[in-house]
Amino acid sequence: MEISIQRIMFPTDFSDLAKIAQHYAMSLADRFGAELHLMHVVAPLMPYPDVSSPWIMPESELQHQIDAADQRLRRVVDFAWLENHSSKFTTVVGFAVDEILKYASDQNIDLIVVGTHGHTGLSHFLIGSVAEKIVRTASCPVLTVHPKGHQFLIGSENE
Repeated sequence: MEISIQRIMFPTDFSDLAKIAQHYAMSLADRFGAELHLMHVVAPLMPYPDVSSPWIMPESELQHQIDAADQRLRRVVDFAWLENHSSKFTTVVGFAVDEILKYASDQNIDLIVVGTHGHTGLSHFLIGSVAEKIVRTASCPVLTVHPKGHQFLIGSENE
């Protein structure tokens, strides 16, 4: 059976952990000649009380966060890499797992590459795990990259 990977998704929260997973996503996209889909999900803002009205949604703040995240996302990959690789950038508002899974389905993503913090026990229970939920519910393969785990190399200098 031959594996065909044409579209790789890399959802990022811009953390140092995500940078490690990014190297895998870019290397795999390069190796398979795949299109790289970079995504960031901005958490929805909750309404808050205001003196002049019962509840308001700070739309200007939300738009500012979206614009800032979109600009940051476009700087994740350097220009030299982009010149030779097909890439798409998407910034959306919502809950990370839901938006990542929806995008992966809508875009027929073949592989999702995501970093994982590796929390266990109480911290995992309290924080939850976006990566774990993606692994359990995604309709495509998911590569999770742990910062302290065994790192493998794609290709070698001896090839």
